[in-house]
Amino acid sequence: MILEYNLQFFAKEGAGGEKTEAATPKKLDKAREEGQVAKSQDLNTALLLFVLFGCLKIFGGFVADQLIKCYTFFYGLIGDVAREEMNLGVSMSLFAEASKRILLACLPILGFGVLGAFIVNRVQVKWKVTAKPLKPKLSKISPISGFKRLFSKDKLVELLKAVLKLAILFYVIYVSLKDEWGMITNLYQISLLQGLRMILDMVLDVSFKICIAFAVLAFADWFYQKKKFSNDMKMTKQEVKDEYKNTEGNPQIKGAIRRKMQEASRRRMMQQLPEADVVITNPTHLAVALKYDKEVAEAPIVIGKGADYLAEKIKETARENHIEIVENKPLARMLYHNVELGDQIPPELYQMVAEILAYVYGLQGKVS
Repeated sequence: MILEYNLQFFAKEGAGGEKTEAATPKKLDKAREEGQVAKSQDLNTALLLFVLFGCLKIFGGFVADQLIKCYTFFYGLIGDVAREEMNLGVSMSLFAEASKRILLACLPILGFGVLGAFIVNRVQVKWKVTAKPLKPKLSKISPISGFKRLFSKDKLVELLKAVLKLAILFYVIYVSLKDEWGMITNLYQISLLQGLRMILDMVLDVSFKICIAFAVLAFADWFYQKKKFSNDMKMTKQEVKDEYKNTEGNPQIKGAIRRKMQEASRRRMMQQLPEADVVITNPTHLAVALKYDKEVAEAPIVIGKGADYLAEKIKETARENHIEIVENKPLARMLYHNVELGDQIPPELYQMVAEILAYVYGLQGKVS
């Protein structure tokens, strides 16, 4: 019996093509909103272990003292409680007092633990509150997707990390305790309190060594997660193009809109050309139409300009409307390249334009 396998079943989902392009800011922002970030859970664990054992080292005496006081307090109440009738009110009162004393004893550890967790997450993923990762996804409960994840590269890496952690754990414990075994076997010769303190010091010493080893592994995992996230976020060339189209608009549509706007602007310009006082040319490639109305503006205004075919249309319209065409190459170039439609000419061109307008007005008999 021959079994046929469809290798496409194991292929990555998404648009076709090789993912060679770095992720765009838009894709990274979207991934961040969905809770997809480069984050090492091992780094969180290592730091929290440091905080926990550090607090035990610093506040261990305080915690032990508070717990002993709590035990002594409730032990002293046994006789009183036994002589009284136990009811809900007494039970709630005892429970509240016990909770308050235990919380007070553990408050330093809890406080620094929360602070440490906040800091390490802030360093790794900055600050972004989102509820999207909590939303149910069918892909998470899909047997096919689950089967694919079960044999994925990520699962293999996690398995290797778990084996490495166990190896580090046993090695550190063995190295730390092999020279202390004689002392451990003689604990029965000292008092209970001294034995407990000795065991606590031994546990803290071993724990700090384990934390250091785990921290090294955690930082390596952090860099691996960042590299993996960067690779996972890569895009195909087609995805980059599609995103650009969605963000900036389809270039063909934008080009068509731009052409229509230019045509509309050209039509308005051609409608205003009959009002021009003069058209200045260079003489074949450029044409600029000027209008001067001292009641509207202090200087002549460019009401039309164009190059090549459009320049010919401007000159043709000027002839049809008996508008003077004056050849002046330097002035035509300066006006065409430096003055936009509807703008007044700059002061440095006043003299040259004034001479031309004076000449035109003289031909038209407008000069008094």
